Amino acid sequence: MTEEKDKTPNPSRRQFIKSSAIAAAGFMIVPRHVLGGKGFIAPSDKLLIAGVGAGGKGQSDIANFYKSGKAEIAFLCDVDDRRSAKSRGDFPKAKYYKDWREMFDKEHKHFDAVSVSTPDHNHAIITYNAMQLNKHVYVQKPLTHDIWEARLLTEAAKKYKVVTQMGNQGASGDGVRERPAGARGSLETAGAPAAVEIQLIDGAEADDR
Repeated sequence: MTEEKDKTPNPSRRQFIKSSAIAAAGFMIVPRHVLGGKGFIAPSDKLLIAGVGAGGKGQSDIANFYKSGKAEIAFLCDVDDRRSAKSRGDFPKAKYYKDWREMFDKEHKHFDAVSVSTPDHNHAIITYNAMQLNKHVYVQKPLTHDIWEARLLTEAAKKYKVVTQMGNQGASGDGVRERPAGARGSLETAGAPAAVEIQLIDGAEADDR
C-alpha cells in the first residue's frame, strides 16, 4: 500500500499543473492588439503596397499610405530614377523595379494593393492588370482615357471583388464626408440654386459662342 501511495500524484501538484496549463492557454489566445497596446496593428495585418509611379504625386500618395499606420511599402516602380529618388530613400527596404509588368509577374504573390500614379495614358491598363491579379487599387485621376475603359474597369472590380478608388482628394478627405457639428441647411439655403438647367450644345454652336 505504501508503494502504491508513493506512485499516486499529489493532488496539489495535479491542480498546479492544471492551473498552469489553463493560464498558458489563456495567454496564447490574447489578441495581438492587447499585447501591443491601443491602436497597435500587427505587421501581418498591414497591407503591402506596390507603388507604380514613385515620384511627384505618386511619392506623396505612397508616403500617406505609410503614415496611416496600416500599410507597408513593399515595392516601388518608376522609369525615372531621379523622380523616384525620394521614395527610394524613404523606403530603402522596398524592392525597386523600372517596369511594372516585370514587377507584377515576379512579385504579385508578395503585395496586396497597388498605387498607380503614372502619366495619364497608363492609368487604366496598369489598374486593369492589377485587378486581374486580385489586387486592390488606388489610382490617380484621370481614371481612364474614355468611357469604354471606365466601364471595363467597373466590371473588372466586380468580377475580381477588389476595392478600388480614384485619387480625387477633394472627395477623399474627412472634411467632405463629415458635416461639422451644428452645421445646418442645404445648398439652396446657402445661396445655391435649387436646380441647374444643363444644356447640351454641339461643336458648331460652341464655336459660335
